[in-house]
Amino acid sequence: MRAEKLAMMANQIGAFFKAQGEAQAPAAIADHLKKFWDPGMRRDIVAHADAGGAGLDPLVKRAVELLKAQP
Repeated sequence: MRAEKLAMMANQIGAFFKAQGEAQAPAAIADHLKKFWDPGMRRDIVAHADAGGAGLDPLVKRAVELLKAQP
């Protein structure tokens, strides 16, 4: 899937969880991505973030870093 599309989708998820606050939202976003995105999508969003994460909301960038650190 194209990085721009994944970034848009991840940002939509981030917007939903933003109400949880900056301390809790990244973990909630990462959990959602882990539960509902297939491994290829997760791999691609991590690669996009590693390449600079153009277009990703800062909370989503932190979430992807958390996702990357999970087994």
